[in-house]
Amino acid sequence: MGKSRGAQGQQATGGGPSRTTIIIGLVVLAFLGGFGALVWLDSSQSSGPPDGVEEFDVSAGAGNHTQDPVDYEQSPPVGGAHNDVWQNATFYEEPIRNENAVHTLEHGAVWITYSPDLPQEGKDRIRELVEGRDCLMASPYPDLPGGTPIVASAWGKQLAFESADDEALQQFIQAYRRGPQTPEPGAACTGGTAETV
Repeated sequence: MGKSRGAQGQQATGGGPSRTTIIIGLVVLAFLGGFGALVWLDSSQSSGPPDGVEEFDVSAGAGNHTQDPVDYEQSPPVGGAHNDVWQNATFYEEPIRNENAVHTLEHGAVWITYSPDLPQEGKDRIRELVEGRDCLMASPYPDLPGGTPIVASAWGKQLAFESADDEALQQFIQAYRRGPQTPEPGAACTGGTAETV
């Protein structure tokens, strides 16, 4: 009779997983969770700016508003005095005023300028990159320096690209959109003007 009671007791408690199985399962889950968090953290952090970024000292222009046209040292400009109304960050099919765009750079935007002659495929790719993303804008820019088809600018930073599919363009955006170079972090990139020239 003792044996049959013991067997019944084991059947009553033996229906679920053993304590060892539960512990191993929790350890495996913790490991997978930690590994997943590391992968997410690594992918969410910028790998830093791409090679070749030109840097300019435009610190004197921060907060310097003017209604007048500005003769910028860089083309496209990367900072300096600017209009008191910023340009809304979006994709434009017509050129925009430098003075408004520079104000948006001050707010942390990345401005992708492209040659009006850029093939439609390249324009469509830039539109995909820009639309629906905060503080990212693009517009055609006649006479880009050196005949380069695409130039990305942030406050005090600039890099030229041959293709909108260049991975370095994504790196530039990750490094500088609302990046540490931003003179007015947290300022809006919408609510300004959407006028073109």
